[in-house]
Amino acid sequence: MIVIDGSQGEGGGQIVRSALALSLVTGQPVTIERVRARRQKPGLLQQHLTAVRAAAKIADAEVDGDRMGSARLVFRPGPVRAGDYAFRIGTAGSTTLVLQTILPALATAGGDSTVTLEGGTHNPLAPPYDYLARVYLPLLGRLGPRVTATLVRPGFFPAGGGELTVAVHPARQLGPLELLDRGPILARRVRALVANLPRHIAERECQTVAASPGWDDAQCAVEEVRTARGPGNVLLIEIAAEHVTEMFTGFGQRGLRAETVAERTRAAAESYVQADVPVGEHLADQLLLPLGIGAYQGTGGGVFRTTALTGHATTHIAVLREFLEVRIDVTESGANERLVRVGA
Repeated sequence: MIVIDGSQGEGGGQIVRSALALSLVTGQPVTIERVRARRQKPGLLQQHLTAVRAAAKIADAEVDGDRMGSARLVFRPGPVRAGDYAFRIGTAGSTTLVLQTILPALATAGGDSTVTLEGGTHNPLAPPYDYLARVYLPLLGRLGPRVTATLVRPGFFPAGGGELTVAVHPARQLGPLELLDRGPILARRVRALVANLPRHIAERECQTVAASPGWDDAQCAVEEVRTARGPGNVLLIEIAAEHVTEMFTGFGQRGLRAETVAERTRAAAESYVQADVPVGEHLADQLLLPLGIGAYQGTGGGVFRTTALTGHATTHIAVLREFLEVRIDVTESGANERLVRVGA
């Protein structure tokens, strides 16, 4: 039984999700103590419970502590079963974060799967659906599995009510990935989405980005979402390069000017461009799990260049090291540049 301290590092929900994902893939039971101890509301919330129950469903796991507010979770997985699954969060909790918990296991299972998830699809502090479809899944495809996502209905925080479906054609073993150079930038795309809010909010966001050097109106698009249950506004800036696509996201909120949302999001995108690395800080965190699993299987792993790692990423590395007997080396190659190598 592996025991994980849920208060280590950033002490949040990712420790739960990654520990469950690794337990499913390796078959090792796990106990997580002091779950989300560093959060304002510690313990399991509805989004985390959905992830736990989804993980239990696909592997007929025995679970202790799967209740609201639980600070201790024991998870004993059985064999992972491919199949057709549907999970409903019941709040605006992130569907993409729940998916992160079960996707590694289904992506290396013995047959095709489909997953339908209901909840939030565009949430602050979580990768939105667009990031999943445009950035993460194409890279996962380079490792072997073919995974496609479809947005049935967007769900913005706090109303939720969104739905996405994912089709998984697995690869029993994950291959390697090398991302050392971004290559030339091929396109910059800006999308401003509004749901049940005035269109001018999205127009002002686009105008703010387009007015900056290196950007123009032709790169920008305004989209009015008419199927969402509640109000929402999200600005998506996509940087498509020869070897990788990255995305930067800003969320509108009450009391925050549209221009401020646009300036912050543009600044994050420009910081990435100026860093001249292929992998942004959030993508670095996302890649660690599949590369670690590939290295554990003896068929994958890899190396990539990124910016300085976030606390999220360093905590993720600590959890990976507790499960997998693989090397993870982080080398400083500049004030804001790191070389991350997973596996030999």
